[in-house]
Amino acid sequence: MSNCNLKKGTNFTAYESGATKDWPAHTVELPGLGEIPGKLFLKEVLGLTGCEVSINSMVSGAGMPIYHQHQQNEEVYIFIQGKGQVQVDGEVIDVQEGTIVRIAPKGERIWRNNSTEPLLYIIIQVRENSLNQYGLGDATVPEKAVIWPN
Repeated sequence: MSNCNLKKGTNFTAYESGATKDWPAHTVELPGLGEIPGKLFLKEVLGLTGCEVSINSMVSGAGMPIYHQHQQNEEVYIFIQGKGQVQVDGEVIDVQEGTIVRIAPKGERIWRNNSTEPLLYIIIQVRENSLNQYGLGDATVPEKAVIWPN
């Protein structure tokens, strides 16, 4: 990851991850699993303080090599492209572009790309039962006209 892909302001951080076709170039090192291609965690990149987000590109025939659960965090998987399967507690869910799956912390999970094209997805990980305000209920609206600079 290059710092030239980052733009920071007082109240934001923006990161240019590249076109989805370039996501396979991202890699992470995971303890016990080694280097994982096609995955980028965004917590450190964006300075996230309330969740972890990862962007993912899984090649045809690949899969998560281990079952796992979480201690505190639920996960939401948002599938952007391709087809695959998610298994939670032994139940198989077919996924494709547009499928969104929430998994509770104790859900034993694994997933795979059983298609011939890349499987692109975003994972959002957040502490279960921590959301007290959401949507516009958490918003404040300043009395200010909308202006876009030319």
